[in-house]
Amino acid sequence: MGTYFADLHVHIGRTIYGDPVKITASDKLTLTNIVDHAAYQKGLDMVGVIDSHVPDVQSEILRLIKEGKAVELSEGGIRYGPLTLLLGCEVEVYDEHCQGPIHVLCYFPTMVAMQRFTVWLSERVTNITLSSQRMYGTARDLQNYVKAEGGIFIPAHIFTPFKSLYGKGVVESLEEVFDPRLIDGVELGLSADSSMAGGIEELSPYSFLTNSDAHSLPKIAREYQSIKMERCTFNELLLSLHEKHGRRIVANYGMNPLLGKYYTTVCITCSEALENCHCEEASVVKGVADRIDELKKEGDHPRKRPPYIHQIPLEYLPKLGPKTLEKLLKAFGTEMNILHHCSKDELETIVPSSLAYTIVQNRSGHVAVEAGGGGTYGRIKKER
Repeated sequence: MGTYFADLHVHIGRTIYGDPVKITASDKLTLTNIVDHAAYQKGLDMVGVIDSHVPDVQSEILRLIKEGKAVELSEGGIRYGPLTLLLGCEVEVYDEHCQGPIHVLCYFPTMVAMQRFTVWLSERVTNITLSSQRMYGTARDLQNYVKAEGGIFIPAHIFTPFKSLYGKGVVESLEEVFDPRLIDGVELGLSADSSMAGGIEELSPYSFLTNSDAHSLPKIAREYQSIKMERCTFNELLLSLHEKHGRRIVANYGMNPLLGKYYTTVCITCSEALENCHCEEASVVKGVADRIDELKKEGDHPRKRPPYIHQIPLEYLPKLGPKTLEKLLKAFGTEMNILHHCSKDELETIVPSSLAYTIVQNRSGHVAVEAGGGGTYGRIKKER
């Protein structure tokens, strides 16, 4: 068995024809650019493109297959060079149970299954060519369809204040919205980690996923996981999510939740943390940390989780600019290699000793940060 790096939540910005998919995403996020960047710069083994429901995105994938640059795997997924492409879709559900939009991730093993889903979904959304469309139907309808097709169903960024399962403060249990038996895992989001979310007992049956939700090429793999699998395929991923036959999530790699832009409860009128707010009528965006504390119940017994490593992406590290990153990549190949494998001595052949030390310290989460909130990201503390 091997260990594979996977980021399962990456958006498409534009189709091969230049048409928008995720309006807020970079126009450089085409399908081909994503798989190239994920494979050969980031060094990922698996990437989930969650706008694969768009017909023109499917056309681009099929063209890569026809040209011999990609091949569909018998166990699910599309192999592109050293990378496995996972076909996914982010859907927005909004029904009488949740009283607000909730994003979920749906993955399918084959192009045929994804194309069938496109037909099914096109009858329930306004515009099938765009990302994260609101589905007119219930979350359970969607779950039943996904599981009937042999797919994977994952609630997305479950604590963020907007468009998430718990974020708005209305839903107190996932059973109000979903059939818990038809969930394969949950995605934590940038402002939470396993130590925070692990205290919620109703989440104990599910593997925790940490994904980038990338809206630009550099943001791919800002969060990811390492997964123990026999092969890098859809079927093996599904086994790992349910910890079957030795497959499992080995570790989660994510930014310190303090760096997330919704970690702290903030007054959006004055942009101050609530305890520092002096507004007569505070307009509050509840932070993820406070929301998780509300959801924990006395007597909850969290399960033991894989290690969650507070790792900062290379592009965010102080004194590591684009030219320095380019030198590191030329010397060591991929960001995964730099982040996980290069020794301090090796790094010092390219960068100053202080930066090499920071990169090595980053592997164990030992980089000081300041908390973010209210839509503003936290910051890495500068060395004095």
